[in-house]
Amino acid sequence: MTSWKTKSNIVLSLSVLIALVVLGQIGMYATHLMFGMNVHLNIFEFCLSLFKQQSFYYNLITYAMNAFIVHMLLIAIIRLVQQYMRLTRFKAVMKSLQLYLLTEQLEQRFDVLPRASMIVIEHAQPLAFTMGFRKPTIVLSSGLVRLLDEHELEAVIMHEAFHRRNYDALKLFVLQLISQSLWFIPLTRWSYANYKIMCELQADEHAIKETGSELGLGGALLKMVHSSGVLRNVAASPVLASFSDEAINYRLQQLVEPRRTIPLKLETPAIVISVYGLLLLMSMTILAMT
Repeated sequence: MTSWKTKSNIVLSLSVLIALVVLGQIGMYATHLMFGMNVHLNIFEFCLSLFKQQSFYYNLITYAMNAFIVHMLLIAIIRLVQQYMRLTRFKAVMKSLQLYLLTEQLEQRFDVLPRASMIVIEHAQPLAFTMGFRKPTIVLSSGLVRLLDEHELEAVIMHEAFHRRNYDALKLFVLQLISQSLWFIPLTRWSYANYKIMCELQADEHAIKETGSELGLGGALLKMVHSSGVLRNVAASPVLASFSDEAINYRLQQLVEPRRTIPLKLETPAIVISVYGLLLLMSMTILAMT
């Protein structure tokens, strides 16, 4: 049976590959516009070649494609700026809520993480997530520490330690950025949605392996689902790898029946649109080569 790690790598690679192909096409089209170079295998240039130069339809298609490309790039730029600003504010808020003594106590009790890679904040709701891209930080709330017993808290920390080591917050943001920028390609949205599930299942497997039992993780999941821990009135949240936000049903199913395959379905409209788009892209590429 294919592991969640292999499946998640395939999904991540698929989305990134699609983004690179589209960016490559845009780059070739920009080269054609700026330098007048006729670049082979460029879909945008091929579309223009179907119309007589400087005709009404030629100019209309040119404006439409330029507007489409600018719109797509603007979405990406806006999301990048938003994420940077939100993450900067969010880190500042987390720092202001940090309980230094409790943080130090937990670091000593669970000596499995690099120094200063975990903080505990004052918050009544039970929260656990990993934030940041270059140096991910695990954040736990005082409400979580009070709610869970020793084994459950260890399972949560091991779960978040996997997210931290695997840079899941960064990967989730990249997939979200691709899905929002390339909204016209359904496979990118499917990749983002399913990677969120897969990375949670991987982190759960890691927590079970490190703690030696499903009991701690299962108890923590049930308690946090019942408590409905949500971060409110703190800051506009950036992309996070959160313990209790994603795929609860899948994760509980994996705990009860670890050998059962969990189907991650791709909706029929997404398949049809994506296959049609792929065939159209291949056809236009072949025609551009001739």
